[in-house]
Amino acid sequence: MDQATRKDVVEQNAAMLLALMWFYAGEGRGAKDMVILPYKDRLALFSKYLQQLVMESLGKEVDRDGKIVHQGIAVYGNKGSTDQHAYVQQLRDGVPNFFVTFIEVQKDRAAALVKVEDDFTSGDYLHGFLRGTRKALFDKGRESITIGIPDVSAFSVGALIALYERAVGFYGSLVNINAYNQPGVEAGKRAATELLQLQAKVRANLNKSPRTADDIARALGVDPEPVYHVLAHLRANDPLVQSAQEEEVAADKFFLA
Repeated sequence: MDQATRKDVVEQNAAMLLALMWFYAGEGRGAKDMVILPYKDRLALFSKYLQQLVMESLGKEVDRDGKIVHQGIAVYGNKGSTDQHAYVQQLRDGVPNFFVTFIEVQKDRAAALVKVEDDFTSGDYLHGFLRGTRKALFDKGRESITIGIPDVSAFSVGALIALYERAVGFYGSLVNINAYNQPGVEAGKRAATELLQLQAKVRANLNKSPRTADDIARALGVDPEPVYHVLAHLRANDPLVQSAQEEEVAADKFFLA
């Protein structure tokens, strides 16, 4: 896959083609969600992996020139056999704010085939669902991409993952963002650290005298809203932290037992 995605002929480079399709479908600004429909139970977690890969890599506030662009592509999905009776109805008839990626697996199973009904196997039904759903969406003007792999082997799944990683890199270049940093993730980590530091201060400020979150927040010189939630968390998990609960939750008084 590393060699295949270094080809400088666009039509022969699967990762570049995939990135260009995302750019086209989302008008270069993530205008549509990416719905992943793998028609294989063993790929049930693949959409969750792509959600992390694509949204963490492409969800950026600024581009590489420092201009605010708010880029990103929202990703969701499950597996085709489940989604046939979940949200495919909306995909066909609802808000057209998405494009679908079908993941087609050519080989049904390594073991002997098992007929389930009318001489058809479960793989036959999955193939019929995929092709039928694809046509039903097309007939309604809904855009889709289909990627086929020969089987669900370590080699094929590894190649599929590598394909998407490289497509994300190409797309980042197309929209001029850095796909390899994650300031939003770091901001969340910093905020979590600050909350843990606040929890330590709140816990140290408690005594046997009942006080509201406002009282403790004023003593610490901080916002009372996170203080209340820290106190509620401590009350639920620290046996020494008790409260006198009032009709208005903001009036709850916390103390050490």
